[in-house]
Amino acid sequence: MRTMLIAIALLTQPATALAQDQVIDTHVHLWNGEASIREYEAQIKAAGRSVSGFGAMWFGGPNQALAGAPDKIRAGNDALIDLAAKHPTMIPIATVHPYDGENALVEVDRVASRGVKLLKIHPHTQKFDAADPRVLALVKRAGDVGLIVVMDNANILPGDSEKLFNLALQAPKTKFIFAHMGGLNFRFWNILALARTAENLFANNIYFDISGGAVLAADSPIEAEYVWTIRNVGIDYVLLGSDFPQISLPKMLSALEKLDLTEEERAKIRFGNARKLFGHDRTTASNDR
Repeated sequence: MRTMLIAIALLTQPATALAQDQVIDTHVHLWNGEASIREYEAQIKAAGRSVSGFGAMWFGGPNQALAGAPDKIRAGNDALIDLAAKHPTMIPIATVHPYDGENALVEVDRVASRGVKLLKIHPHTQKFDAADPRVLALVKRAGDVGLIVVMDNANILPGDSEKLFNLALQAPKTKFIFAHMGGLNFRFWNILALARTAENLFANNIYFDISGGAVLAADSPIEAEYVWTIRNVGIDYVLLGSDFPQISLPKMLSALEKLDLTEEERAKIRFGNARKLFGHDRTTASNDR
């Protein structure tokens, strides 16, 4: 808990103290635990960059989080929390499996009580259907205890984006980060511009990271549409993610720089939006004092 407080302190500096190039990477895989952190940090250092925070998940890889092994999942979450205690800029992202039912709900409560802010579940690798009622029950519980739910949205599975949109509509009190913004199916998410015009339909509870997709879109024939989509979903709802080790943070930052966005928009994506979403912005935290 002490180190999580240190990480929060790093992210709660006054806005005037923040450099334009500050970065929060919301999507880092630690398949090899601390060795992955060392590799990640070495890549960043070699590129002459730094991070104010990085969201870390999947200790031991996604196979550690399959259904029917709640004790193994609990141990993996504890390992992530322990790593965060040694690395002040690490933001642990816990997991559960929706099909573990009550065991999953209990684990959601437990990790939230330990100070975890994010929960990652992945329909493709964890082999569950995002439209299953157990998923809805889980994400509602996560929202009730203040967890932000991260879900893969590379559109690997048929109907991926449509199911996730429907899930978010059914759980309006839960905030979601949909990773990869639909992959090459990003065009679907322009529907949010219309959803916001429908009274009492959409709670503005969907955020995106643009890991992967931005690398493909930058300097490509689809770049203009990709930037148009980022603006339609809302610049304030878009986050930076690297998807390390598949893609390095320096490569992702280079792609972001190539996109035809303003510097103010890039700064929000690199740092500002995550800072606010994770509850570390002084302007939104004043009521908690």
